[in-house]
Amino acid sequence: MTLWTEFEAAVQLHGEDPIFSRADSCSYSELHSRVRRRAAFFAARGVEPGTRLAAFASSGPEFFELHFVAAALGAILVPLNLRLAAFELRQILIDARPRFLFAGSTARSTIAAAAADIAGLEGCIDLGTSSGGDWNFAETLGREGDFASVATKEEQTAMLYFTSGTTGRAKGVPLTHGQVCAHAAAAQAEFALQPADVWGHFAPMFHLADGWATFAVTFAGGRHAFLPEFDAAAVFATIAREGVTLTNLVPTMLTRMLRVPESQRGDTSSLRLLLSGGASMAPELVQRVDDLFGCEYAQTYGLTETSPFLTVSLPNASVGALPKAERAPYRSLTGRPFGGIELRVVDAAGQRVPADGKSVGEIQAKGPWVFDGYWQAPLETAAAFDCAWFKTGDLATLCPLGYLNIVDRIADVIQSGAETIYSNEVENALYTHPQVAEAAVFALADEEWGELCVAAVVRRRAASGAVLQAPQLLEHCRLFLAGYKLPRRLKFVDDLPRSGSGKIQKRILRERFLLMAPNEFDASELRR
Repeated sequence: MTLWTEFEAAVQLHGEDPIFSRADSCSYSELHSRVRRRAAFFAARGVEPGTRLAAFASSGPEFFELHFVAAALGAILVPLNLRLAAFELRQILIDARPRFLFAGSTARSTIAAAAADIAGLEGCIDLGTSSGGDWNFAETLGREGDFASVATKEEQTAMLYFTSGTTGRAKGVPLTHGQVCAHAAAAQAEFALQPADVWGHFAPMFHLADGWATFAVTFAGGRHAFLPEFDAAAVFATIAREGVTLTNLVPTMLTRMLRVPESQRGDTSSLRLLLSGGASMAPELVQRVDDLFGCEYAQTYGLTETSPFLTVSLPNASVGALPKAERAPYRSLTGRPFGGIELRVVDAAGQRVPADGKSVGEIQAKGPWVFDGYWQAPLETAAAFDCAWFKTGDLATLCPLGYLNIVDRIADVIQSGAETIYSNEVENALYTHPQVAEAAVFALADEEWGELCVAAVVRRRAASGAVLQAPQLLEHCRLFLAGYKLPRRLKFVDDLPRSGSGKIQKRILRERFLLMAPNEFDASELRR
């Protein structure tokens, strides 16, 4: 079972059915023919099983199609976060060594800075309508008769995602054909996917929070609707126009949609299931979402390393048997295990914690869509597993009815708007400024973003006597960090609290910041 054989099976069953929304009309058979022609074009240019094809693109039919071009060739697709700064993108390209890089027209300046002199990179393809790359995507159509099927095995890598590393350098997460197909099959069962479904790609496709649906919904014979970037009013309009039946909206998106005036919301009656994940959802917010959309809501939890889903808050047999009022609190929990996944919550000694809803331990997972190890990183791989169990690094409780609830993270990780920000990566960027003596980065709770990235900085006076200001420091950090990783609040302090062993006590800093009035912060409204 590979991505290509599963796609061809879907084409056989749903050939004349539309695969894209009304705005991007295309049938399964038409897409299949186009994919074969593109595969012939790139095969003639040396793309073979294992070749990396990188995509720096927003959600849309072209990026979607590229998933299946790679599958047809046995190549490895490398989706790249559009929010990355050129410095970060270059580090990933050096690690992945793609043969071709696909990008939208708006990314030219970033690509030019990031892709210069990357070993093995033979060309850039513009996914837009211009000819800014070596080729335009429309020019990459060979003859369908020249396409030759490639014998791909389940254990071969299909996708290579990069996730922020605790060392400040992104780690590659390879997912095999077998793992992605297994996850797709489980998602079809959990969410009862069917040909009548229309998935709204409103979260970025380069994130697995949305990317998983590219395969699962397609293999079920469903249809896809796209937005190149999130806009709350546009989401409402797309749901109404395309009859979207299910989608994933992270808490930040939901918060923004709740702010849209009622007159601009449009008809959302087609929605049957709304998923959310990437950050916790307060029960009060879940209730407001219920009132707005009137469809079934489910919280999900997972990681790039797990394709992504590990849990879903849809009712299991025990919760389903409860009266409706008693079921409600479980929907805002992290959830019960996704069908086919084994989970355990263990203490520091590796022993399972009791299912009492109070005892805290680390979530560990194993199953058919958990990855095998990091890209060319044996030491990081060894550290990530306890025998066959993948260590998520997330701390949770387990309730008597089998539902997990995440309470904290082992590492100093900030989850802001469903993006993962590692504090030491931000600290390292702050420390590159010559007038920064000390820095500590941590999370503060925020209604809109879930968590905010906050920095406390001790300044070092310059020889000239100039005093470092917050906007100046944040602009400096843009050289090293994507916009969403920049501190949303920055405070200059005289010193940082430390323990007897010299470790910075972020808990005390967090408490101090919570006691400060808003105007005591150096705050900047920054483009994410």
